[in-house]
Amino acid sequence: MNATALAVALCLASAVAYAAAAVAQERLARRAVARSAAALLGSGAWWWSAGLNAAAALLHAAALRYGPLTLVQPLGALTLVAAVPLGARGAGRRVAPTEWRGTLATVAGLGLLLLPASGPAPDDTLTLAEALAVSGATAAVITLLTRGDVRSGLRHATASGLASAAASALTQTVAVAGGRGGALLSGRVVTVALLVVVFAVGGMLLSQRAYRGGLGAPLAVVNLSNPLAAAAIGMVLLGERLQGGAVGILLAAAGALAAARGVLLLTRTSPGDRVVERVTEPVRVTAAAPAGRVSA
Repeated sequence: MNATALAVALCLASAVAYAAAAVAQERLARRAVARSAAALLGSGAWWWSAGLNAAAALLHAAALRYGPLTLVQPLGALTLVAAVPLGARGAGRRVAPTEWRGTLATVAGLGLLLLPASGPAPDDTLTLAEALAVSGATAAVITLLTRGDVRSGLRHATASGLASAAASALTQTVAVAGGRGGALLSGRVVTVALLVVVFAVGGMLLSQRAYRGGLGAPLAVVNLSNPLAAAAIGMVLLGERLQGGAVGILLAAAGALAAARGVLLLTRTSPGDRVVERVTEPVRVTAAAPAGRVSA
């Protein structure tokens, strides 16, 4: 199995784990248990979702060892494919048509972004100064996004995607540099690894808050902002490039528009679309008994 195929296989496994964790987090977010950090830490279900997130992160880190950011990050959209039907099943309802259209548009768009993103296994890594710069800039943007209205789920979802993108870029540095032998315990790798933990945990907590308003739209925003931010880091600092020249750029632009359309559809899913749908017997309406008649 070549490096690209291995990276894709690891991404598939990671997406399934992330989807299951997202569904668990969304359920917790709708309950009182998600109202405080102390309540979350005392919840076994939250620790279960945290474990799933950790397993997914490890699989994602392994994928980053064999594939570039521009390839690995868009595959995170598969999390949305799995999470929307899983969430609907857990809620005892069918997936609304708008949710299907939004999910498919988002995934199709990210698929177009993926086409020109294939490339060789990563070799370049962030320097310590670059890692600190990425971390500082990401933290500043997240602070701006999460200020003010704390109820804004999509802003928290965007912040979560940015945190995850930074964590992935830093993870790739740890995976590639640490795999060269003798560099695993270097000061740069240890420092970057600590930053990975900070952004990974921060991204999970931000997504937990974002899911209070539902799963579909926030998860779509996470899966859109994450690869776009990671691709920007990869192309600016790691020398990664889209393949195919002008055609590749056009495909990427079309994919970004389609994905944005999908997110918009998920955002517009009406509350009525989320009502539990059950198959019931037809209700028989009988005529009212005449006044004065008493049933035996």
